[in-house]
Amino acid sequence: MTEKDWLTKQFEQNRGHLRGIAYRMLGSLSEAEDAVQETWMRLNRSDANSIDNLGGWLTTVVSRVCLDMLRSRSSRREDSIDENPIEIRAKDEASIDPEQEAILAESVGIALMVLLNRLTPAERFAFVLHDLMDLPFDEIAPILGRTSTATRQLASRARRQVRGVSPDAGIDFAQQQEVVNSFLTALRAGDIEALVQVLDPGLVVHIDKSAAATGVPVEIHGARNWARNAVAFARHLRFLQPALVDGAVGILLAPRGRLFRVLRFTFTDSRITQLDVIADPERLQQLEIGMLEGLGG
Repeated sequence: MTEKDWLTKQFEQNRGHLRGIAYRMLGSLSEAEDAVQETWMRLNRSDANSIDNLGGWLTTVVSRVCLDMLRSRSSRREDSIDENPIEIRAKDEASIDPEQEAILAESVGIALMVLLNRLTPAERFAFVLHDLMDLPFDEIAPILGRTSTATRQLASRARRQVRGVSPDAGIDFAQQQEVVNSFLTALRAGDIEALVQVLDPGLVVHIDKSAAATGVPVEIHGARNWARNAVAFARHLRFLQPALVDGAVGILLAPRGRLFRVLRFTFTDSRITQLDVIADPERLQQLEIGMLEGLGG
């Protein structure tokens, strides 16, 4: 085996790990693949014989590449406010299989991907490498060009945003989770009767104009009236995931990790009395969203 063949084999053994880091960092499979490819090119330009720990070296390099891409992305957003981000994204990801990226987003966690997209580049970088990839702060700090203390603070700030607003002490949080899980189970099964069981008979549903289909009222009264129309969510069911929304249990609809809808609930005892379907980008950005894991559920 030649040295080139050996290096290629070693890189391929690390490819999945590198892509996982890059995807969590960038939230885009196409960009993650670009970052991995750039890492391979830098490896080829380096003296491999001088690298003591190839896995560590590759992790550092792909992290630097991702950080540069995150910073460049932020600059483009500020400098190109007239461009259509949807058209740009479609062009950039034309060669990526949407199903492949959907599977990857689900493996990471849809709610987590949504929350990572809300962090600054430096916060995301510190959080992903420390909290998700278990790298020590003294290895992350030099890449960021900050002290270990400052890097630790970045990760701490990111962690608070990921956790979101803690539920009110007076709320039966476990009961909310149980109701929402039953809601999702019934919805996924297309079981209208089971769905009605977790809804208050006088349920009021508010649908903002960005979420309402043409001809659909923006306010619906009655549990059964809404349940009959709930099959409209059928094609999106795999992308529905419970999360903390404004201090209570809600549901995110985020295909491939991109926040598209939020279902915000009002509970009375063990039933849902109000459902807000939110899709307006400004309203979505204002919502306090957090992970359910480790928050008493």
